[in-house]
Amino acid sequence: MSMTSLYLIVPMAPLVGALLAGLLGKTLGRTLSHVVTILGVLISFIASLAIAQDVFAGHLFNGNLYTWMTVEDLSFHVGFLLDPLTVTMMLVVSFVSLMVHIYTVGYMHDDPGYQRFFSYISLFTFAMLMLVMSNNFLQLFFGWEAVGLISYLLIGFWFQRSTAIFANLKAFLVNRVGDLGFLLGIGLILSYFHSLDYATVFSMVPQLVHQQIHLLGSGTYSLITVICILLFIGAMGKSAQMPLHVWLPDSMEGPTPISALIHAATMVTAGIFMVSRMSPLFEVSEVARSFILVIGASTALFMAFLGIIQYDIKRVVAYSTLSQLGYMTVALGASAYPVAIFHLGTHAFFKALLFLAAGSVIHAMHHEQDMRLMGGLKKYLPITYITALIGSLALCGIPPFAGFFSKDLIIESVSESHLFGAGYAQFAVTAGVLITAFYTFRMFFMTFHGEPRMDQHTKAHLHESPWVITLPLVLLAIPSLVSGYLLIGPMVMGDYFGSSIVIDQQHTALHHLHEEFTTPAAFMMSALSSPPLWLAIAGIVLAAIFYLVMPRLPEKIKSHAGLIYTVLSNNYYFDWFNDRVLSRGSVSLGKTLWRYGDVTLIDGAIVMGSARSISRFAGRLRHFQTGYIYHYAFIMIFGVFVLMSLWFIRG
Repeated sequence: MSMTSLYLIVPMAPLVGALLAGLLGKTLGRTLSHVVTILGVLISFIASLAIAQDVFAGHLFNGNLYTWMTVEDLSFHVGFLLDPLTVTMMLVVSFVSLMVHIYTVGYMHDDPGYQRFFSYISLFTFAMLMLVMSNNFLQLFFGWEAVGLISYLLIGFWFQRSTAIFANLKAFLVNRVGDLGFLLGIGLILSYFHSLDYATVFSMVPQLVHQQIHLLGSGTYSLITVICILLFIGAMGKSAQMPLHVWLPDSMEGPTPISALIHAATMVTAGIFMVSRMSPLFEVSEVARSFILVIGASTALFMAFLGIIQYDIKRVVAYSTLSQLGYMTVALGASAYPVAIFHLGTHAFFKALLFLAAGSVIHAMHHEQDMRLMGGLKKYLPITYITALIGSLALCGIPPFAGFFSKDLIIESVSESHLFGAGYAQFAVTAGVLITAFYTFRMFFMTFHGEPRMDQHTKAHLHESPWVITLPLVLLAIPSLVSGYLLIGPMVMGDYFGSSIVIDQQHTALHHLHEEFTTPAAFMMSALSSPPLWLAIAGIVLAAIFYLVMPRLPEKIKSHAGLIYTVLSNNYYFDWFNDRVLSRGSVSLGKTLWRYGDVTLIDGAIVMGSARSISRFAGRLRHFQTGYIYHYAFIMIFGVFVLMSLWFIRG
């Protein structure tokens, strides 16, 4: 088999599985539907492994497979770019998707939409793989919009629930805001670079680095800066950065497997991947990177605060995802793209693990998600408990777990940055460590420790989840434990990404890390003298005091928090602003324009007004139509007299 055929198999195998389960699901039945979709994703993962081995042997690929359209001198293609950045994303997406597919067999076992769900998640995997494998902006945009559409279907999977319909519509609309910026950025690239091919665009950056464009009247702005900010607005929608983050917590209305697939490892990381892929553009715009740095830092810090007050176990993990995406975005702003991808990979494992562990708890609790009705589950769910502990320690950044290495590297990278906003970003990501550890172990202790708070019926039926749920937990716990230790050397400190990521020599964050790094073990030892590790430990200790030693203390603090708690419980009033000002304001503006513009001006004055004027004029004119010849003769004579008078006057 040729390598080109192998490249095609990666996205096509999940697509075939999705089509079979979606179109022939009733004929195939439940068992065959999950077999064909799991088999498709497994084939994709195995093919990705083979391609990764080939790529790291030095055989990169950048070629077009199909010409979709040609307009004059512009050609639009479907093609693949296979380099270290691409294969890293392919492995993460296909592996996490495979785990989610297996997990779904147990979690969705009794759901009437079983085949439909498998079709959706397999189709989502196809779209995500097309996105990361693309070698041009057209295919990137196709994958970008396809994952958005399928996430809409998945979030609203239980369409009988009004909350699910509201959540998927909200996700769809908020992403359209970001995608408008993304599309405008691609439009500017096509207009000035006359190509949508990555390689062509990147090669032309030095020629257009000083190009200015006119916006908002007479103001001139750097073309590259405008393009980068517009592209990043697209990333803000997909990767849920403030203020376009509001859709992600509500999207927890979907089944838990899609929370792990979409909101931990794949769709929300599309923006991080895209900015890394566009590093040749972003590296020449300091303004754009400062913008990214400040947005990422704000998301990392302020979304972490919201995790403290949540009682829905999935929402805690959702706000944790928002915060960690902020960390990745900060790394992008600091020109530490390999560190961002490193955290993307480690986060994919431990966050998918936490979502699936939360799903295992919800499954055991008969779909109860309120942590106030849990407690003491440690002895009933031992495998879920151990794997959730591994995921929690990884999220907090405790060595030697995966999250420790990537999170510490982000904090060190931003400390070396000299961009505008770097000081604020350093404070945000450092303070975020304490808050992350606190809300993570608040969730852990409320769920697995303390006295059981569920009703007797639920308590009597508590038992560990079946193997199709616990096996993915174990398989995700392993990389959550070891991937950071194994990958920090080659991925961040070595030349892992090669030419797939471009970093300007003047941006010293990674150079400094390379000089300081010796071995992963030495990196862990050096962390003993750095604040982040002790802040993480302090957060865990605080959570233990609040929820194990003095469990009544949180409610007392809450009763005295007043304004702070009100602001946090209302999500900083982002939803209020969107609903009352943007949504209702737009409706009111539309009604006003309709009433005075359409009804009064167009219909009343122009359409009906002109009709009434003609009618009145015709009514007056008809009085001259008497039927008497001498009236008409008199008017003719009078007309001739007027014309002759005018002629004499002019003469």
